[in-house]
Formats: sequence, C-alpha cells, structure tokens
Amino acid sequence: MITVVVVDDQELVRTGFALILGSDPGIEVVAQASDGAQALAAARLHRPDVVLMDIRMPVMDGIEATRRITSEPTLSGVRVLVVTTFDGDEYVVEALRAGASGFLLKDTPPNELIRGVGVVAAGDALLAPAVTLRLIDRFVRVEPVQPPRATPLAELTAREQDVLMAVADGFSNLEIADRLVVSYSTVKTHVSHLLTKLDARDRAQLVMIAHRAGISS
Repeated sequence: MITVVVVDDQELVRTGFALILGSDPGIEVVAQASDGAQALAAARLHRPDVVLMDIRMPVMDGIEATRRITSEPTLSGVRVLVVTTFDGDEYVVEALRAGASGFLLKDTPPNELIRGVGVVAAGDALLAPAVTLRLIDRFVRVEPVQPPRATPLAELTAREQDVLMAVADGFSNLEIADRLVVSYSTVKTHVSHLLTKLDARDRAQLVMIAHRAGISS
C-alpha cells in the first residue's frame, strides 16, 4: 500500500486529488495539509511514501517544505512529487534543487496522477520530457556548470553512460531495461552506481547533471 500526504492550499484541489488517489486500491491518503508547515508535520507524523506538494502556499511554501522534508534524516524514505501549473510558476526549479523527485501539472488526468504517485513511490523520478526537461534547460541556463564532486563523467562505464542518457531523456527503469535489453534489476544497479559516482541524491539530480554535461539524446 502506497501512503500519500496531499498538500495544497485550495481545498477543492486538495480534496479532488485525495478522492482520485483514494479510488485506487493500492493507494491510501493518510493526511491532507493546506500549507508547508502542516505538510512537514504530517510527513513527520505519518512517514508517507509520497508527499504530493503544491508550491505557492501561505505560512511555508512548498519549496521550503520540500527542502526540510528531503533533508531530515528521519524522513529519508519520503519522496516529494510537486504539483504545479508550470507556465505560471517561476519557483519550480527551486523545488527541484530542494530535492523534489518529479513534477505533475494540476490538469494531469486522474490515471496519470495515480501512475505518477506509483512511479515516485517505486523510487523512480517522474520526469516527463514536456515539463521536466524544459525546467532543466532553464536551470542550466541560470546556474554555472559545475562538475560533480565525486567521480567525473569520464570515469563512467559505457553502459552507465547509456543508462544516464536514458534517465536524462525521462525513461523509467522498466523502459530503460526494455530499451537496453537488460533486466530491471540490472538497470536499478546501474542507477544506484550513478547516484553514488555522481554524488546525486536522486534521479532528478542525475537529470540535472546529465543536461549540464550535454548528455541526452
């Protein structure tokens, strides 16, 4: 059972997301929150698999709440999935930097919302090319390129570079396994090695590193 905390300052939106997610037998909405401070408290209380996080909220915005959740050791298993309007939100890149594992648009169809929560709960990042790659491009233009602190990209194996390119292009582990004709467990191992070698917290940071280095198809 995937446990979720739904966070949004608009009750109608929050309730709608909760009803959609609750309709899936594999998902349980354990709490709702109307601002970042409540989200942090709910994350500490329930230790959910996923926090569905709005950005613009009173008291504490979604960026700060995401930063606190992803940096708190006791919440290391909690993943944050940001929900945004994208075109009207200039703070999404900051949420990615704060440790968000992916993004959804507020007009996402119900089945895609359910699928997205499942993807993030499984340890993948929800990196739809139509949204996330544009965010990464914006991030790369704003931030100076810095090499990863741990191991240079040049020291990655050829297969690790293939996997990194596929991650950067928004493929899930299952899709990468199919694309490279290898097992799912092999892909998970390669992704784990990439996270360690490139000193990345999660797949979202792997995407940033790859795009900074020009690694994408």
